[in-house]
Amino acid sequence: MKKVILKIEGMSCSACSSSLEKYLKKQEHIYDASVNLVLSLATITYENPYTVEDLIRFVRECGYDSPGVYDEKVESMQEQKKTKNLIIYGILALFVFYISMAHMLGLPEIPLFSMQKHPYNYGVILLLFAMLYLYYGRDILKKGLKSFMHKSPNMDTLVTIGAISCFLYSLYNLIKMFLGEPTMVEHLYFESCVMIIFFVKLGRVIDSNSKEKTKDAIKSLVQITPEKALLKKGKEGIETTIDEVKKGDILIAKPGMKIAVDGTVTKGESYLNEAFITGESALVKKAVGDKVIAGSMNVDGYLEYKAEKIGRDSTISEIVRLVIESVNTKAPIARIADKVSGIFVPTIMVLSIVTLIGYLLLGYSVSEAMISFVTVLVVACPCALGLATPLAIVVANGLCAKHGILVKNSTVLEVASTVNTVVFDKTGTLTYGNLQISKVYHAKDITEKSLLTKVGMFEKKSTHPIAQAFKHYFNEEEEITDFKNIPGVGMTGKIKSKEIFIGSDKLFSLLSIENPFQKEEKKLLQSQNSLVYIIEDKKAIGLIGIRDVVRKEAKSVVSYLRRHHIDVYMLSGDNEVTSHLIAKECNIDTVIAKVSPQEKTATIKNLMKDKTVMMVGDGINDAPSLATAHVGVSVAGASDIATDSAEVILMNENLEKIPEFIKLSKRTIKNIKQNLFWAFFYNIVMIPIAIGLLKPWGITMNPMFASLAMTLSSLTVIINALRLKKERKIEFEKNNKN
Repeated sequence: MKKVILKIEGMSCSACSSSLEKYLKKQEHIYDASVNLVLSLATITYENPYTVEDLIRFVRECGYDSPGVYDEKVESMQEQKKTKNLIIYGILALFVFYISMAHMLGLPEIPLFSMQKHPYNYGVILLLFAMLYLYYGRDILKKGLKSFMHKSPNMDTLVTIGAISCFLYSLYNLIKMFLGEPTMVEHLYFESCVMIIFFVKLGRVIDSNSKEKTKDAIKSLVQITPEKALLKKGKEGIETTIDEVKKGDILIAKPGMKIAVDGTVTKGESYLNEAFITGESALVKKAVGDKVIAGSMNVDGYLEYKAEKIGRDSTISEIVRLVIESVNTKAPIARIADKVSGIFVPTIMVLSIVTLIGYLLLGYSVSEAMISFVTVLVVACPCALGLATPLAIVVANGLCAKHGILVKNSTVLEVASTVNTVVFDKTGTLTYGNLQISKVYHAKDITEKSLLTKVGMFEKKSTHPIAQAFKHYFNEEEEITDFKNIPGVGMTGKIKSKEIFIGSDKLFSLLSIENPFQKEEKKLLQSQNSLVYIIEDKKAIGLIGIRDVVRKEAKSVVSYLRRHHIDVYMLSGDNEVTSHLIAKECNIDTVIAKVSPQEKTATIKNLMKDKTVMMVGDGINDAPSLATAHVGVSVAGASDIATDSAEVILMNENLEKIPEFIKLSKRTIKNIKQNLFWAFFYNIVMIPIAIGLLKPWGITMNPMFASLAMTLSSLTVIINALRLKKERKIEFEKNNKN
């Protein structure tokens, strides 16, 4: 199977995207197709013997066009050209409007094109402008006709029939003028044809510009990585382009430089700014063994790092791909809009024909019947309906990406809004997943930092897993002499002639000295800590507790979820004592410990019988559960299989993003429902006016004002969708009380 993302041109409503999607899926070797109206993209999964050229041909057969595979730079140039054309045609449209309406508005007429004094000049100039605008809107007319022929009528079909009907009816009356009936000048509606096409084009440019704003997160990610890197050669760094960097190369990042590619620190330590990917402004300390992400800014230290993920494999490229694919999927609520649009368009076509026939049967003139026929077609164009769902989803996805929440599938946005149960894995999810310093006790004559620095100097030489807890205290400035490992006990050496021992409580019997930290030792052991003693010149100067520490935000997140009536569970393969200890720290009451991956999955399935379940995990053993749950969430440091199984990835491993994501999903679904309401409300109000049901009360509408009203309805939906960008931060309890 192959997958490609094609840029699509010419779609204007959900019926357009729906008809193209259906047509693509009909093709023999296309496995799946998802067409996104807002981004104008089609994600197509296909197999041989098809090529990209074949896929583009299918798009054109359906009445649309594709310039090829999605390319950000090409798209930007095309948008600029469309905007320039719109300005030119907008000026001409104002000129046409003035010529045709000046006499009605009491404005000075242009003598040469006066309707009363020079009716033939008036008719001919409007004819020429109408022909010019039919050419300008040829893409709309072409797609409208093709969609009609493919029995998939859409907004373009309504506009095409309306504009051409207007043009042909006016041309017929103009010909009658030249045949000796000058009074037919009052029945020319060429300006309506011009204004219909212009307002549709205007609406599309406005839509396009709004869509561009929603893709800021994607664009900034594409541009965040530097174009050049500093490659280490000997002791020096040689500047090279990113394209020349290979896996395994050692690169240098000096203060103020950006990390060029994803990799692992091999030397030095520094603070990096990763806000562009994590959404967090706090600087992140990096030392030997830590991962770095392309685009991160090195703030103050010197780093050397090994290149590991380059180009398409990089975190940035993966994020861009996931975000684009995410907004190319359809949430269930979006499919409802597609279905409604598919029924709505042919219904309006029938209604407009009934209006035409009804007017004629009631004795109205052909002119009045045609005007009402065209007005119904134009005012009912479902632009707003087509934008209601996809635009809100794109805005929501952009917000998620901005804050380090990667959503793989837009469907999950809708599902997450109904989550009432969150199940957490323990190790690596509620906890950091690796040994960390939990508590430090030290003698009065030494500071905590000095103590940890001494330990760091020794642990740097150790291969014991406990050494990683001290990696931020590794010190290269001082030397340890007479270094020795003491099997099963610890290690020893001298720093500035002082004899240091680092290790377990066995050191006290080995050195025949007293342990002054016995009370502290008892507390640490009750909390499941591993112990590290520091003895200097046969005097115990410190005791350090090491264990897997609960994430600092875990308790406040759990408390927030519980306050909002979301049940919280903890699943763990660890023993009962440790599991309940961690659960108590996190304020979780329901704990299921000593479970295998199969049992985890069975538990999730059981909960899903009457609950909407979100599973949060990170390990290989969590993958089946993440795939099974209604919503699977993995943290950034998760195993590859866990990341693949989850539908949502937290890039900064901050659990506070979970309630933020749930809240955003609720806001998104609410916004979509508001958009759908306004789209339907608009049509319910406008269509009766267009038909003429309110004529007895003096309320009427012509095709030109119908096209203006149609554009304003789309603007209403766009503005409402963009309201999602107004962020509402969650206030977590900092005192960790339930």
